[in-house]
Amino acid sequence: MDVKQYFRKLREIETALADEYPIVVSLETSDGGKAGMISEVSRFNAAKMIVENCAVLATEEQKEQFRDRQAAEKKAAEKAELSKRLQVAIISDPNTQGAVSYKKDNGPVNGR
Repeated sequence: MDVKQYFRKLREIETALADEYPIVVSLETSDGGKAGMISEVSRFNAAKMIVENCAVLATEEQKEQFRDRQAAEKKAAEKAELSKRLQVAIISDPNTQGAVSYKKDNGPVNGR
């Protein structure tokens, strides 16, 4: 492909993309690229990946699945962070301490 054609096609696709950060699905490539990986990338990178036949735009169903998974991962990360911050304090009531004491021979006696 001619360099001028490459950049012309890149600009055309970039301007045609509606989202600021489109979601793309990778295609299998000869240099080891895995098919089916969903990513959110910038417009320029999405256009570049499409021109180079490394990715295609995600369908609405794939976008929804991606966003649902992202939300679930965010919720799990927030829960993990919250569990790190959780502190437990045992506070005893001074009125209940020593309320019952035992004598050696006579058994329990209320008071001190």
